[in-house]
Amino acid sequence: MPSSVDVELSALEVPIVQAPLSGGASTPRLTAAVAGAGGFGFLAGGYKTTEALAADIGELRELTPAPFGVNIFAPPAPEVDAAAVATYAGQLVADARRYGTSLGEARHDDDSFAAKVELVERERPAVASFTFGCPARDTVAALHRLGIDVWVTITTADEAELAAAAGADALVVQGVEAGGHRGGFTDPPPGEQLGLLVLLRKVANRVQLPLVAAGGIADGPSIAAVLAAGAAAAQLGTALMLAPEAGTSAPHRAALARPGDTALTRAFSGRTARGIVNRFMREHDRDAPVAYPDVHHLTTPIRAAARAAGDPEAVNLWAGQAHELAVAEPAAEIVRRLWLDAQASAVATAARLRPASG
Repeated sequence: MPSSVDVELSALEVPIVQAPLSGGASTPRLTAAVAGAGGFGFLAGGYKTTEALAADIGELRELTPAPFGVNIFAPPAPEVDAAAVATYAGQLVADARRYGTSLGEARHDDDSFAAKVELVERERPAVASFTFGCPARDTVAALHRLGIDVWVTITTADEAELAAAAGADALVVQGVEAGGHRGGFTDPPPGEQLGLLVLLRKVANRVQLPLVAAGGIADGPSIAAVLAAGAAAAQLGTALMLAPEAGTSAPHRAALARPGDTALTRAFSGRTARGIVNRFMREHDRDAPVAYPDVHHLTTPIRAAARAAGDPEAVNLWAGQAHELAVAEPAAEIVRRLWLDAQASAVATAARLRPASG
């Protein structure tokens, strides 16, 4: 079994982290490309079977000897309002018929959490990261004993303190600008969620852990900005989704490549996530219940059928607020270009901050 390599964020050649990008965009090729450019990459465990995740780990290790991370979804809330889910399902029947499919089974599962933790313990990647919640202290301790660092995604300063108390080695600080699901421990109303800069400073005031900034970071100046605000690294998600190594679907690529508004919605999964506004979101956002992952399973066949048809109007087009800054070029080139731009931006900023003479 390959030994784990501890990840010191301050020692990364390029302080850029590739977001896990669950749902298809994350691939071993993308992770390897980011690592090859001096950054740090993640494999997404969310929605995959344990066997498929194990295969991704094996493929990645054939592509690169670089350290990497594996992201796991923490278990959801213990129960949801079944009646609300049933009502919502009734509203989606017409969409299923439109795409020649049926609704999925609205089941309440934990995405094979225990099995994926066991897989990580066997495979020993450098980092295990957790989204949607914080693992128990004994889970963190067990991973530490195997030489695996633990990162936890947080969206509030209170969550940061809880993760620090559980033994987390680093925090992924996710601002409301981020594409995809809100990764915090609970699913509060959108109006209560913080932007990245404010959240970074609040978290830095509460805990003494390395912080990985996530949300709306898609060019060099934004990387320089979060580093100046106290982050040890910037996490990029949407900015990498047009790379040829990414598994982004054709309709999703087309939507990312043109200007478009994003919004927070529970329509696709029952949990708040940011995506490019489309018909499905407009028609169903108001009625979608807080019911993850039940709603995710319910809408999966609709989204798959729309994706296969090349129709973006019923696909979850996850994207951050800065998605129109994304560029279609190889992932390694994106990482290198953005890092050079960040350095240039930092130099220019430093010049403006020099005291006036005289």
